[in-house]
Amino acid sequence: MGTEHIEQLVREALRGVGKKPSAGRTKQKKEHTPAKEVPEMADKPAASANRNGVPIYTKTKVINVSQEILRLNRVIAGSPQEPWVNAYKLLRTRVLQCLRERGNANTLAISSPTPGAGKSLTSLNLALSIALEVNKTVLLVDADLRQPSLHSYLGLEPRYGLGDYLTSGVPLEKILINPGIGKFVLLPAGKPRHNSTELLASPAMEELVKELKQRYRSRYILFDLPPMLAVADVLAFAPHVEATMLVVEEGKSREDDIIHSRELLENMNYIGTVLNKSYEGTKGSYSYYSY
Repeated sequence: MGTEHIEQLVREALRGVGKKPSAGRTKQKKEHTPAKEVPEMADKPAASANRNGVPIYTKTKVINVSQEILRLNRVIAGSPQEPWVNAYKLLRTRVLQCLRERGNANTLAISSPTPGAGKSLTSLNLALSIALEVNKTVLLVDADLRQPSLHSYLGLEPRYGLGDYLTSGVPLEKILINPGIGKFVLLPAGKPRHNSTELLASPAMEELVKELKQRYRSRYILFDLPPMLAVADVLAFAPHVEATMLVVEEGKSREDDIIHSRELLENMNYIGTVLNKSYEGTKGSYSYYSY
């Protein structure tokens, strides 16, 4: 073999060596380009997460709610500097402590003795407080099928809701909404249902709760339920969750109603009561006490 031919082979070999690392780098880039899948931080199907751990939803609808709507409706995500936001942070701390004491429970039902105590706004702000500060995702379910309201605080008009899932089998991916707020997802109730008690006690609802709490252990699931003494919905649904809580209104909720509601929840993992619309300790803000 001639010298010139040998030099030609060497040059070709060297060019091959130069290309090989480049190909390797290209392959490595392809392996790392997609965002990391985080099944526990998203609704089924799973979403990816950005550098801050906030899910990038691919199936759940993302509808960015304006800060002005949040602020006007006293939603903490739109009013982070308001003094009453601290009350919800304190509430969040106490609730999470209670859930951890119950074997790291991740499902909580929230109700009130009678209408008007502010349980839905309390449920929403508690859920957001957890989602904004804790390294876990939060799913808030509007289970007040008779008078759903959570969507209105966010300025949303959902086409489908929990009632459609239970009665017509509408897939959750068509119902779940992320309002553009970090690790928070809403499962709205949909149109009002007169047979809410039967729906909440149905096998379909039981299976849904079981699926949610077992599949996503790094997610907290909160259920906003109807007032306890108005309908039988809470008693029908409470056995499905690991903890229950009451919201009462200062100066409005009657002592007899509170006592009766607590007695009904006594054997249903009752963790405490929120005193809502209280001005004690802060000027014009909400505060709470657990007792």
